[in-house]
Amino acid sequence: MGSRRQARELALQLLYQHELTQTPLEEMQKHFEGWKRASTSVREFADSLVRGTLDNSGEIDEILEEQTSNWRLDRLAAVDRNILRLALFELLHQEGTPAAVVIDEAIEVAKKFGAEESSRFINGVLDGFVKSRQKAV
Repeated sequence: MGSRRQARELALQLLYQHELTQTPLEEMQKHFEGWKRASTSVREFADSLVRGTLDNSGEIDEILEEQTSNWRLDRLAAVDRNILRLALFELLHQEGTPAAVVIDEAIEVAKKFGAEESSRFINGVLDGFVKSRQKAV
C-alpha cells in the first residue's frame, strides 16, 4: 500500500474517532498505535488531511448536503460521511492530486472500511460533485 493511501486511512480513522468522541486530535494521535507506527511522511500528510478537513468542515458539510439531497448527513453511515468529507477536502483544497485519483482512493478506502455498498455510494457522490463543478466552470 502506498504512503498516501496509508495516510488517508489514518486520517479517516482519526476523523471517525473525533466525530464519535470529540477527543482532541493531539490526544488521539498520542494514543493511536497506527499513528505511532506510521512513518513521518505518512503522519504529516494524514495530519494535514485531518486538520484541513476539520478546519473546513462547515463548507464541506454544506457541499455534502447539496450532493446528498435525499439524505441528511446524520443519516449517512459515519464511515461514509468521513470518507466523503476527507475526499471533498482534497478535491477543494489539495490541488496537487487529480480528481480521478482522489475519487479512486476514496473508493478503495470505502472498500476497506465501509459497508458493502459504500464504495458505489462514495463514487456516485464524488463523481456528481466533480461533474457539477465542471459544469459551473
